[in-house]
Amino acid sequence: MTTRFILLTCLLAVFAAAQDATLPSKDKFQLFLLVGQSNMAGRGVVEEQDKTPHPRVLMLSKEGQWVLAMDPLHFDKTAAGVGLGKTFGQIVAEATPGVTIGLIPCAVGGSPIDSWQPGVFYPPTKSHPWDDTVKRVGIALKAGTVKGILWHQGESDSSAALAPAYEAKLHDLIKRLRELVKAPDAPFIAGQMGKFEGVPWNPEKVIVDKAHQDVATKVPHAAFVSAEGLNHKGDKVHFDSAAYRELGKRYAEAYLKMIKE
Repeated sequence: MTTRFILLTCLLAVFAAAQDATLPSKDKFQLFLLVGQSNMAGRGVVEEQDKTPHPRVLMLSKEGQWVLAMDPLHFDKTAAGVGLGKTFGQIVAEATPGVTIGLIPCAVGGSPIDSWQPGVFYPPTKSHPWDDTVKRVGIALKAGTVKGILWHQGESDSSAALAPAYEAKLHDLIKRLRELVKAPDAPFIAGQMGKFEGVPWNPEKVIVDKAHQDVATKVPHAAFVSAEGLNHKGDKVHFDSAAYRELGKRYAEAYLKMIKE
């Protein structure tokens, strides 16, 4: 009986999450853009807690519908799993009673920052990272207001050919994203690439990391989130599920600190 009850509960949760959600008024619907590559999309193993929705945390589905947020939020690749977004949304929702959080998943696994330009096609996912984001943001803005932009990316630019130009491209992207979401002062939070024990960084990754860290001092209304002490899932690239949840917590803490200052 217990097993049947648990199975039924899971099925009901999945069914509920698949339904169009009832939206609050626009002023009570706070949106957050999730952009970057695979560590934003999430590659963690989905566990029971990741399939349990929060009543005030929604996500924009692949089809452009608002549904209860459950992992995987993203759909860039079949490998999509647990990421940082759901935990971030839940913590912000609990800290801001009376509002609903809307997550806009737009990350694309493996995408270098150059693919986040208008009109650029990214062959590995057969997608246009920037253009697709423009379309999804257009849908989202009809229902709510963007309150923050979460960025996690950099591994694909950690090469001798790309790293030196990364910072300038990142600052340009921040400007374009803020223009896109119609919020020139929207908090922008950059997360640190995995600093895993026994996995040394090359010099180019250090350059990209410095660009991420420096947004906190070089870009208005921006913050950096450390990945110190977090583990990978065994592939030396992607965080494990527990690490993604912790990263989501760190992003949420950074955001809540920013809006109080």
